[in-house]
Amino acid sequence: MTLLDNEYDLLVIGGGVNGSGIAADAAGRGLKVLLCEQGDLASATSSSSSKLIHGGLRYLEHYQFRLVREALLEREVLLKKAPHIIWPLSFKLPHQPHLRPYWLIRLGLFIYDHLAQRVTLPASKSIKFASNSILNAAIGRGFEYADGWVDDARLVILNALAAHEKGATIATRTRCINAQRTTDNWQVTLEQQDSKQQYQIKAKGIVNAAGPWVASLFEQVLTQPTPHAIRLVKGSHIVLPRIHNEPQAYILQNQDQRIIFVIPYEDDFSLIGTTDEEYSGHIAEVKISQQEIDYLVGITNQYFKKQISSADIVHSYSGVRPLLDDKSTDAQAVTRDYKLLLSSNNQQAPLLSVFGGKLTTYRKLAENAVNKLAEFYPQMGPAWTKNASLPGGDFNTVTELQQQLQTQYNWLPALLLKRFLRSYGTYTHALLINANSVKDLGVHFGHGLYAQEVNYLIDTEWARCSDDILWRRTKLGLRFNAAQVAVLRQYIQQYSGAKQT
Repeated sequence: MTLLDNEYDLLVIGGGVNGSGIAADAAGRGLKVLLCEQGDLASATSSSSSKLIHGGLRYLEHYQFRLVREALLEREVLLKKAPHIIWPLSFKLPHQPHLRPYWLIRLGLFIYDHLAQRVTLPASKSIKFASNSILNAAIGRGFEYADGWVDDARLVILNALAAHEKGATIATRTRCINAQRTTDNWQVTLEQQDSKQQYQIKAKGIVNAAGPWVASLFEQVLTQPTPHAIRLVKGSHIVLPRIHNEPQAYILQNQDQRIIFVIPYEDDFSLIGTTDEEYSGHIAEVKISQQEIDYLVGITNQYFKKQISSADIVHSYSGVRPLLDDKSTDAQAVTRDYKLLLSSNNQQAPLLSVFGGKLTTYRKLAENAVNKLAEFYPQMGPAWTKNASLPGGDFNTVTELQQQLQTQYNWLPALLLKRFLRSYGTYTHALLINANSVKDLGVHFGHGLYAQEVNYLIDTEWARCSDDILWRRTKLGLRFNAAQVAVLRQYIQQYSGAKQT
């Protein structure tokens, strides 16, 4: 990274979904924005979610009606903004009368259906499970409702792309190591993580969107106490071969009042999660525990006829959620709401800090955050993101775009075309530029990953290493073996080295 200009209107620290969303919103309103991220985009919490755009049905039990309503409204917005990476998903909820009464769930789903206007998704309904269902024989009835699925890491990357297209500078693997406030601006030192080269910049304002590091940024970089406490809550997921062939996800209740999801994942897998437990270790070293594995496997086996074991797990991941400390007694009850705290020290350069939040409400959070900064930027334009497509999402229907791509690239294998559509949308055209056959895509690394896509991700989406490509730009890491990864790493080194010479 080279910072050719060292003066910015706004520095956004943190390349997760909130930081990238704020950068896009602010850049689209005419601000000169720099986003810095110490690792890769979406390399922490924002790629470790349950991959859902949802209102949060279980939050109704904690009377968080405002949060659920906002999330339900945003669910509709996001389904329209990014129909390539976000799409409807139905959920079956088996009823267990000893856990929650039937009438209570029915009431909760009625509220869920009517708390905000539904446009895209169907209403909930009661269902029955026949004796030949995939569930154990004791479960005879339940419910079905709809929410949304999302590729969480690509949601972050598309927001960073949107910011970049609006003029923002995106500096990945760049850590903010010091920030000092003056009357007119912030004097900031950034450090490029690979070279350790440091840059001095000025910013008229700062947004602290560092996620799990939001509090430590105050202490280590801003050298002041954090204004709000957060609770770090670990959520873990396991991935294993598909345990059923139904298109619906399942939401399973447990004795401890928690729920877990069993979600169809990347065609051939099931994603099961999440856990909720307090976390006090190093954020960058978070990983699933055997206790969490046993918990997820145990609940799943209580419901399904097909039994699973830890030996079936092909992948697992864990994330640390920075939740507002609302003094709840246990992790699962901690609010998923957010708080935006603005500090300007008698009209000095502003500092806006983001505490809490959830994936579904990132856009509204970003809009509210930039609105809070409006008094410091009189030149700033109006809010714009609600009705604007994310990059690649400017098409009417998936079916229509699929037919268009099939016609134009009739040489492309069907599974590869489907993945391109679900990852890049209309930007598939940019990825496939000058390609007229599979041979034109270059080296095949396996499982439909070709050199042309790797080059595109390095050139346009800030990918730098194999993990960036296999786990965040795509989910092909689920299929790659060690030898294939090694070949990909060597190619990336050669390609990146050639670009620098």
